[in-house]
This record gives sequence, structure tokens and C-alpha cells, in this order.
Amino acid sequence: MGHIFGKEKPLKEVMRENKRMITRAVRELDREKMGLEREEKRLTIEIKKAAKEQQMQSVKIMAKDLVRTRQYITKFIEMRSHLQGCALKLQTVKSHQAMAEAMKSTATAMQKMNKAVDVPGINKMMADFERENAKTEMMQEIMGDAIDDVMGEEENEEAEDQIVSQVLDEIGVSFGEEIPDAPVMGTSTANTVGTPGKVAQIAGGVDDPALSELEARLNNLKR
Repeated sequence: MGHIFGKEKPLKEVMRENKRMITRAVRELDREKMGLEREEKRLTIEIKKAAKEQQMQSVKIMAKDLVRTRQYITKFIEMRSHLQGCALKLQTVKSHQAMAEAMKSTATAMQKMNKAVDVPGINKMMADFERENAKTEMMQEIMGDAIDDVMGEEENEEAEDQIVSQVLDEIGVSFGEEIPDAPVMGTSTANTVGTPGKVAQIAGGVDDPALSELEARLNNLKR
């Protein structure tokens, strides 16, 4: 029955038919077992009734039937267990067959995907991406250096102005005042002695104790 008009049945159909046959056989065994159990109960009642009536010959005959019936019930239970084991084996085979088909379809899909993927194209794309990325990083670095140079010069000028202002504040000279000229080397002592007030003028009006002491000494020498 595996072929119909010369055509082989699919494995799924064969397994379905076998499972159906096993289920039908298990159902028939259950019906037979239930009939034997009813017969066992009937014989038990008849044996008790005959024993009460002192019909020992009938009791012995029905006892043999009861033992035989119980043996058949046990055999039916064993047969049912074997059929259920066969059904489990068929289910296992069906699971293996489904897993094999799934693996086959997966392998086919992976093969088609590998054929569709252009490996040289992907390598070229990655190389282009790496090259353009390097250009972008280089451009960003150049722009960053240029910005740092411009901002650095402005910051340096501001720092220089701040230092000059701080020094002038410390010596008491502001940007609005004119810094006096330094004295010319080689001038006579008389000119220096004759103009004691110029020492304070050279300092730009700074109240320095050392300069005041020097001015007092020059005045004393003049007297």
C-alpha cells in the first residue's frame, strides 16, 4: 500500500496513516479490556453467589474462568503499552524528519544568501570607507590646528597685555602716564647734585623709601 498508481506516498502521509492505525488499535484494546473487566466483576459475583449456595463444582469452574479473564486483561494492558511505545517512536521519527527538513531548507537559504553577497564589492566598499574616513579625520585635524593657532595668538596678546598692566600697576605707572626717560650716562656729578628733585621725577612720582633716602643725602651734601 506504499504506492498508489506507481507513485510513492510522502513520508508524512505514511507516518500519519501508521499513527492512525496505532490509535485505532489502542482504542480497540481499551474496549476489549473494559469488556473483560465487566466479565471479571460478573464472575466474581457469580462465584460468591454459588459459594453461598454450596455449589462448589460451579465455583471451581467459574474460578478458572476468572483467572483466565484476569490473565487476558493483563495481556491487553501489555499490548496497549507496546502500541503506545510504537506511537512514541513514530513521533520521534517525525520530529527527526522535521528537523532534517528544517536544516535542509536553512542550508538552501544560506547557500542562496552567500551567492547573493558580493564579497569583492563589500571589500571595496570597506576600503573606500576607510580612505574617506582618513581624509575626514585629517581635515578635522588641520582645521583644529588652524583654529588653535588663531585662538592661541589672541590669548597670547591678552596675556601679554595683562602682564604689562600688572607690572605697571605694581610700579605705579598707568597707560595714561608717560614713562620718564632714563638718565644719560656720563653726566657730571654737579648736574646730578644740582637737581636732587629729578630723582623722584625719574621714578615717575613713585613714593619709594630708598629714593627718598637718596634724595635726603644729596640735600645734605649740597649744604
